[in-house]
Amino acid sequence: MRRDIRATWLICLVLVALTAQGFAASRTRYSHRHRRVRHLHWNPMFKGSHEMLVKQNEIIDTLELPRIADDDELIDVIQNEELVELQQTPALRIAANLKETRRYCKPWTRDFVQDFSQAFYNEFKKPIQVNSAVRTVQQQKKLRRRNRNAGPIEGETASTHLTGISLDISKRGLTRAQHKWVEEYFLPLKTLGLIDPIEERRQAVFHVVVFDRYTEWRESQQVATETNATD
Repeated sequence: MRRDIRATWLICLVLVALTAQGFAASRTRYSHRHRRVRHLHWNPMFKGSHEMLVKQNEIIDTLELPRIADDDELIDVIQNEELVELQQTPALRIAANLKETRRYCKPWTRDFVQDFSQAFYNEFKKPIQVNSAVRTVQQQKKLRRRNRNAGPIEGETASTHLTGISLDISKRGLTRAQHKWVEEYFLPLKTLGLIDPIEERRQAVFHVVVFDRYTEWRESQQVATETNATD
């Protein structure tokens, strides 16, 4: 009888020890995961801010650019050539799910993305993809129902997509070297006040607002290049 009792106690002790080891291992794994998550840090070069959005909308109001209400108004704007079509090239890809009527933007915005995509292609032999361009107020309303990151349809921080001056450029699949190159390309243009780039956190895109002075600056650069070539 005593032997049976001792054997039972030994079995209980072994089970308790094994349970304690398993719990300790589980706590260790959880602790390691917790530490890894805690050390993640989001610190992009181009952060968005409330002040930036307000400033962009002030510029839009100064230029008297309309926020496009619906598809009927969008068609009118396209027919009046106030917006121009984005064309796919070896350097520039348009997202397959972007409707034909959404592949439009302001002329200076197209100038920028053509220059940017060609420069990127020359460097890496890889195209840049545009995920989004012009949107209507009607479309933005629907988008906001499923995407908390989408801008409002009105007010001082209204989405700049409604005027066709901005693009969402995919950063999915970029290497570190390519990502750094994009930042270095954007930085001087931002410093000159020609673009306002924002690196999105919840979506794998650079949201880039292009201002109307870009085309004038672009033409001055071309003239300077031609002058230097003939000297």
